[in-house]
Amino acid sequence: MRFGPVPVDEAAGAVLAHAVAAGGRTLRKGHVITPEDVGAFRAAGLDSVVAAVIGPDDLDEDTAAGRIAAALAGPHVTVEAPATGRSNLFAEVAGLLVVDREGIEALNALDPGITFATLPDHAPAEPGRMVATVKIIPFALSRMLVDQAVAAIRARGPLVRIAPFAPKTVAVVSTLLPSLKASVVDKTLRVMADRLKPAGARIVSDRRVPHAEAPLAEAIRAGIEEDRADLVVVFGASAVVDRQDVIPAAIERAGGTVDHFGMPVDPGNLLLVGRLGGRPVVGAPGCARSPRENGFDWILQRMLADLPVASRDIVGLGVGGLLMDIVSRPAPRAAPQEAEAPAERRIAAVVLAAGRSTRMGGPNKLLATIDGKPLVRRAAGAACGSRAASVTVVTGHMAEAVAAALEGLDVTIVHNPDYAEGLSTSMKAGIAAVPADAEAAVVLLGDMPQVTAAIVDRLIAAYDPARGALAVVATAEGRRGNPTLISRRFFPDLMAVSGDVGARQVLQGYPEAVVEVELGEAAGLDLDTPEALRRAGGTLV
Repeated sequence: MRFGPVPVDEAAGAVLAHAVAAGGRTLRKGHVITPEDVGAFRAAGLDSVVAAVIGPDDLDEDTAAGRIAAALAGPHVTVEAPATGRSNLFAEVAGLLVVDREGIEALNALDPGITFATLPDHAPAEPGRMVATVKIIPFALSRMLVDQAVAAIRARGPLVRIAPFAPKTVAVVSTLLPSLKASVVDKTLRVMADRLKPAGARIVSDRRVPHAEAPLAEAIRAGIEEDRADLVVVFGASAVVDRQDVIPAAIERAGGTVDHFGMPVDPGNLLLVGRLGGRPVVGAPGCARSPRENGFDWILQRMLADLPVASRDIVGLGVGGLLMDIVSRPAPRAAPQEAEAPAERRIAAVVLAAGRSTRMGGPNKLLATIDGKPLVRRAAGAACGSRAASVTVVTGHMAEAVAAALEGLDVTIVHNPDYAEGLSTSMKAGIAAVPADAEAAVVLLGDMPQVTAAIVDRLIAAYDPARGALAVVATAEGRRGNPTLISRRFFPDLMAVSGDVGARQVLQGYPEAVVEVELGEAAGLDLDTPEALRRAGGTLV
């Protein structure tokens, strides 16, 4: 191929390298010049154009891309017809992408004009998802070079394939301790079922046993022998911290073996892989209770695709194994009872006061009074009296009246014009208004009269990034409520939430970063109905 300025009289059949305006139209890059175009060039006063002249021993970019892509594609991968020097490869079935890294690196090193890019090795793919692409950089390659590339690929075998998921059956065993709520186990099962859906796999049994070696061993054995499950997953009430701990000991007591404990993926370090009766037994790390991606997903997906999971496979996951901005994980994970917040720590307060009071029946419950003081003023006053460095109140419905109820308080009022679209819009408006020097924000609801300045200070005191406490949630008899304090680290997640939901949806993905502060009724009492208001001694005005 010859590239460069070409006299217009010799340009017919060449490929334009750059757009050219001539004859009242624009001919774009990659256009094959026709005799009519040559006439237009002359009429426009052009002597030459920058173009590529493809010789008899060359292959144009599309032909080259198509031939190389066809050689690359392995089982369950389809090749799209090439265009503009590019040929994309797609998954035919649901499964994991498996790549030959050495072969791909050798292909890309063969010539700078040949490029091949893929999704990460073992990336999950659904049918129709693009998993790789061939791009030829110049307008043509020599036929000899393309033949050389195809021969090198065929010598190794296909460089990309899809390992299809199999509809496997999974037995789940949960160990129990008095501190583990049944609702947590129930949620874990729902999260696990959702993880299995893309592979067509399903849970066939749910056994719950004491966190002890003997009953756990029996449950694991039952999953293999009675349920005939393809895979057993154990969710421990307490994390595995040693090779001799309860879960590995139970696998061996059941007659199985422990193949590997620990993995260089975080979250997911405390994963355990064993085997009983030729079938895998997995001790899930605590993060596997969360729907957020973690190392457990990587191992589970490989097992569902019938790919090997040996020690060498697990230890090779370290590069790229840091899946999130990890917080420190001290033990125990409980809120400090008498901790004092450092004087230099700046925590903002955000009071959400934009709702329409639909369940109250109107006009605006936040203007209802208890002992003569509007609810919204009580909430804002609690924030102002606390250690919070600033207080922002988000208004929406009846904004002027709400603002009037706050007169004299040291607050910043932010109006949310989209308040009718749900709680998330007010939360985002408040978070966006948090001062830049604040490292976290405590979010209060405007209709919770029992939340005091002292309660806000308890949440601020429990916030301790050095101990991994990046979010603090108030609870009422173990049930999470409000207020909630959340680190700036999670502000981007909060700004992405939509609908009538708040911070809870975000924090579900970061269970290791959350501590709870028990407040009793104060965390659960919000006044949504006239009956609730009357019981609290309030009056709707």
